[in-house]
Amino acid sequence: MSSPSAAAPATPAPVPQGRGSGLRWEGLRSSDTGLLMLALLVGAGAGLGAVVFRWLIVTFTRVLSGHDDYAGLGHVANPHAPWLGPWFVVLAPVAAGLVYGPLVHGFAREARGHGVPEVMYAVARRGGRIRPQVAAVKALASALCIGGGGSVGREGPIVQIGSALGSTLGRAVGAAEGRMRVLVACGAAGGIAATFNAPLAGVFFAMELILADFAARSFGMVVLSSVTASVIGRAALGNQPFLHLPTFTVEHPAQYLLFAVLGLLAGLVGVGFTRILYAIEDACDWAWRGPEWLRPGVGGLLLGLLLLAVPEMYGVGYPVLSNGVAGHYAIGFLVVLLVAKMVATSLTIGIGGSGGVFAPSLFIGAMLGAGFGQSLDLLDSGLAGPAGAYGLIGMGAVFAGAARAPITGVVIMFELTGEYSIILPLMVAIVLATGVSHLVSKDSIYTLKLSRRGVDLSHNPQADALRAVTVGEMMTPFGAAVAADLPLADAATRLSHSSLGMLPVVDEDGRVVGVLSSRTVAETLADGEHDDARAADVVERTPTVTSAQPLDEALDVLDRYEVAAVPVLDADDAAPVGWITHRQVLAVLRRGGTPPPERRTDPVPRSQ
Repeated sequence: MSSPSAAAPATPAPVPQGRGSGLRWEGLRSSDTGLLMLALLVGAGAGLGAVVFRWLIVTFTRVLSGHDDYAGLGHVANPHAPWLGPWFVVLAPVAAGLVYGPLVHGFAREARGHGVPEVMYAVARRGGRIRPQVAAVKALASALCIGGGGSVGREGPIVQIGSALGSTLGRAVGAAEGRMRVLVACGAAGGIAATFNAPLAGVFFAMELILADFAARSFGMVVLSSVTASVIGRAALGNQPFLHLPTFTVEHPAQYLLFAVLGLLAGLVGVGFTRILYAIEDACDWAWRGPEWLRPGVGGLLLGLLLLAVPEMYGVGYPVLSNGVAGHYAIGFLVVLLVAKMVATSLTIGIGGSGGVFAPSLFIGAMLGAGFGQSLDLLDSGLAGPAGAYGLIGMGAVFAGAARAPITGVVIMFELTGEYSIILPLMVAIVLATGVSHLVSKDSIYTLKLSRRGVDLSHNPQADALRAVTVGEMMTPFGAAVAADLPLADAATRLSHSSLGMLPVVDEDGRVVGVLSSRTVAETLADGEHDDARAADVVERTPTVTSAQPLDEALDVLDRYEVAAVPVLDADDAAPVGWITHRQVLAVLRRGGTPPPERRTDPVPRSQ
């Protein structure tokens, strides 16, 4: 940890009151080095959390099924209860639900479901604040759910676990909201990277879905966290991919057209999965009238009966996925597995289970692609090529169609296969799948959960407050504009009386041609070689707004051009009448969208 004296600025800022962390955390919460150290710590914590989470899943799976991974074994008995035969799968989800149901209901209700939407909401609306107990509750609940046969993935839980760790560490040192969001993304990336041994996928998942921003500094911190978590994950779990997939080959250029068709189908299937998920969840909400803590236990009976019919749905199902891509199943059974996975995942979440939808979307895509490839092989084996190639493309395309994360879809499949030859067909299919998804549905599988609560992440609630106020109501009038031919020495005198250190420059027709800043004038006059310079010689071109524009548009201009102030023009005659700055925008937000009553909006006389 860096010392406070080393990280403190030349002019020390006041120590924030009420944070309880004091000067000893100042370097961590304010400096770039401190953020780097926090990112490394979050990555280490996410890596360790992923290791523990993986261990919990294996442990509960062994306890409740008697096997390391029951999916793919068929209707075999649990060696712990051989007298039950394959019927034990009816009771395993019930037993797990009776434990994690009260746990989630009593300690962290946000741990229910697939987790990623809650993290997205925390970053977009709550400044990255996630309760610390979420990490422990989510780990136990999801491990119990998956170990008890819940047909969900582990990416949603580990994203929420890592994000909660990042948020907790950020709050412990009193980090600002911007840094909190970065630390939450670091935790999400680290969790994905360590769990799936896919550091690049972890980075892009966090940047594309959690932050929805690829700012350079954020990207660097997320990469550091992902690498740190990957190193820890590989040290504990080995350097093997979580799936063993066949080699990918493109045997004929015409196959790109077939991959494009698969991408279109995958987009529709991804949207279909999303709608089935929430339709079954609505049905479970409608049917259940008892206490919420009991819902996973009672609903586990339905899930258990489904597992009895299709035991391949038990848990995450990676062995079944691998067998499907390898061509071990007939086309009809691939269709059964595809539909069954949609229903099983939806039912698991609908009854109050805890787990992700990332792995199920890969599973569904693999079954779709393998079935598509085998169907083509029946028509023309020479043109279609190996069915496994379509299975790999289908995995990434269905995920992209459901989650609207095309970059993550490309990267995760590249990391899983290690084949560069997969990139071009994968990009074709994923772009088309994402496009179809956008055309057919407004929301992704993640954002739809929030939209159903009335939360639109694409809409900034503060924009409504700013849109109700005009620039003219909040602008700061300036006393006089500077003529373009005014000597620079005279302009310096006028600038000395400007509170902003800036004045607009107008031409002979009164139109604004730019801005004159005190810094530019001082630097020009200091060299002693420009005594005869005019204002027009050092004018800085700048955007303008009108007094009739809403304040949110002025804020967009301020942010886009990264300027301290923007000249305001009269809406009628385009003459300069004032300035608008970030300070005026903040004043409106503090008052909930109402300009201060003492705000003066009448411009003072314009001068030459």
